[in-house]
This record gives sequence, structure tokens and C-alpha cells, in this order.
Amino acid sequence: MKLSKIIGALLVLLARPIAADPLPDPITGDAYRKTDPVAVRLGQLLFYDPILSGNRNISCASCHHPRFGTGDGVSLNIGEGGLGLGPDRVADPLNPPEELVPRNAPALWNLGAHEFTVLFHDGRIETDPSRPTGLRTPLEDEMVEGFANVLSAQTMFPVLSQDEMAGHYAENDVAKATRQGLITGPGGSWDRIARRVTALPEYRAGFEEWLGKPGAEVTFADISNAISDFIAAEWRADQSPFDAHLRGDMPLEGSALQGMTLFYGEAGCSSCHSGPFQSDHSFHAMGVPQFGPGKAARFEQHTKDLGRMRVTGRAEDAYAFRTPSLRNITVTAPYGHTGSHLNLRAFLLHHIDPRRPYDPAQAVLPVALHDPFRPLLDLDEAEAILAAVPTSEIILDEAEIDAILAFLNALTDEGAVAGRLGVPHTVPSGLPVDR
Repeated sequence: MKLSKIIGALLVLLARPIAADPLPDPITGDAYRKTDPVAVRLGQLLFYDPILSGNRNISCASCHHPRFGTGDGVSLNIGEGGLGLGPDRVADPLNPPEELVPRNAPALWNLGAHEFTVLFHDGRIETDPSRPTGLRTPLEDEMVEGFANVLSAQTMFPVLSQDEMAGHYAENDVAKATRQGLITGPGGSWDRIARRVTALPEYRAGFEEWLGKPGAEVTFADISNAISDFIAAEWRADQSPFDAHLRGDMPLEGSALQGMTLFYGEAGCSSCHSGPFQSDHSFHAMGVPQFGPGKAARFEQHTKDLGRMRVTGRAEDAYAFRTPSLRNITVTAPYGHTGSHLNLRAFLLHHIDPRRPYDPAQAVLPVALHDPFRPLLDLDEAEAILAAVPTSEIILDEAEIDAILAFLNALTDEGAVAGRLGVPHTVPSGLPVDR
């Protein structure tokens, strides 16, 4: 080993705070599942192609765009019934949305890593070896067959959501089938999407090359598996200054080093933001302000969001949400399950003291539908959200806040943010690409 490497490794060891959580090991290729280059190229086109939506007007990229750190740059977005991208998205005057999407669009960084076995803010889809399909979802087991992994299976839900991609049942065949409960099988929602895709020669040829079966039937699961490979390959992010520090290549210095010491030490951040991607993949109530339409079935009371409790039914899981990874956190604003804070410093201050008064100006909403901030006036609900927070206030001074923010900035992989394949200029359907 070169002397510089040895010195770097020693500096990493010296940087580890005493009586604190250990730093994670450097990330290696073994942390990720393998992807197929043909599937990755195919998945790139599908990810940006609006053909997957009911009205052929929304793609996966409409809410997960590299321009906004694989999110959408707003707190709660317009799915169906919107025009434009990110903060510029507005209601379509000819087909206005019924409601905002109830939760902030999560970032897609490193979802091809093996440790990401739980997805969505409430974890409603997760790896479960005890199930016949290896997955636990709100759907029946037979509906999940063919999906290669949890990242692939998560695409099942947006295309079925009226507010996200499906549209109203009176507008298109996919939404109508979904409304009738026809999801799988011939004529079901997923079958209709798959037939749309494979009717296009470029997609048909791509699937035949990847699957190696000329003329074989292509299912929605195959489409999802290709998109999964693309996401896993495109948004792998493990070349940040922090990663260089862990490898002993270029140790952190100054405020970033001080912030790392606090993060893994007395500030207690790593008690939840642990592991190589700064997430324990568990669920915690952190008192994030609730606004917007809330997450509930259509027959339930809206404006509320009970988080993990909607999945488990356990009262102790009320208002708990999945710990997000902090990789590339500085480019994924707004933050929280409602996207409550545009400013990372403001979110950190709220995080360490949830009773700090909330400023609704921190939210970024493309359009105000049905007074999105009305839930903030429900004082009983607001108190219930705060009462669920198990931790006490963490006392940090301004210099310590600055240091932690410097460390969070050191988690940014600039090469990954810039992208690999990038946004295609065109897609096989010929539909407009969100750029």
C-alpha cells in the first residue's frame, strides 16, 4: 500500500470520535445488485416515456427528474391534471387536478443497493423471504409475480393511482380497468400498459434482445424490471468526499470533519441515519408538519397521514415514516414526507426541535387546491403528531449546525448528480420528454 494511502487511513481512524457510533465501512460494488446493460438502456427510455400513464401525459421522470435530484423540486406535486415540470408545473385548465399528490416524491439514489429492502414513506412494500414472491405489498401474492425485486415492484402503484399517473376512470382504458378492479390478467391495467409498449417496434426489439425470446409476451413486470435496472445503474452515488474519506483517499477537514464528528457523536444523528447510506431503513415519528390532502383511502378522513400505522395497524407506529438516505441530500429539497421545508438548515432546526413554530413559506406548492394548509389549523392533530416524537430536543449551537450542514454537503456525489445516461432526446412513443 502506498504511503499516502496508509497516512490517509490513519487520519480516518483518528477522525473517529471517541465513545460514538463507528463510521461505516467504505462502499464497494458488492453492495449493489447486478444490472443488465441492455435492460438499463431500455429502462431509460421507459422511465422518461409518458406512454406508461393512463392519459399518456406523465412519465416516471415527471416526479423523479435529475434536474431536481431525482425528486420534483416541490413539496406536494400535481400528477394527473398538471402541465410543466417541477416548481413550474401548473394545473391544466382543460383538465384540472382533483387534488395534489399527498406525499413528497422521494429521491432515487442508490436504490439498487441490496440494503434497500423497504420503499415508500410508509414502507408499504418490502422484501419478505417468507412470502411466495419474496415481497410484501398491499396486493395479493399472485399479483406480484414476475417482479424481480422491491425496486421493480414499487412501480406497480403510481401507474394505478388516479392522482399520480392513471387519471380519472372516465378518461382512459387503464384508469377504467383499475376502477373496475381489473389489474392483472388479460385486459387488466398492467396488461393494457404492456400492450401499448410492445406495440412499438423499438420497444419490442429491445425486449426481445434483453429477454432473448423473440416473439415472447412482455408483461408489465418485465417493463418494471427494466426500469429498476435503469434506476439502479443511473443513480448510484458513492463517490462523495465522505466516501473518499472512508477509503482513506482524501480525509475530510475543517467544518465537514467537525460535522461528521457531531453526526456520529453527540448530536446522535447516526442513531437513525446509520449504515453506508445513512439510513436504518426503519420508521420514526419526527413531528414533520402535516398539510395537503393527507394519505387515506377515499372513504376515510383526509388531511391526516398516520404514516407507518396505515401499513401495520399498530398505534405505536402512528406518524412514523421511513428514515431517508442522506446521500445527495443537498440537491433533493424539499424535505420531509410532506416536503415541509425547502431549506435544509430550517429542516435540521425543526428536526432537532419539532416544537419550533413552522413557517408555511418553507413549502413549495405548484398550486393551492382546497386550502392545503388547513390541516395545520387542527391543533389536536398537530399535538398528536408532536406527542408521537420519542426523542427530546437536541441542543446545538449555530456553529455546530453549520458543521453538520457542511458534513451533509460532503455526502454529495457530483458525478452522480450530473448523471450517466441522462435524459433521452426522444422516446419510442414519440410523446414529449420532460427535460
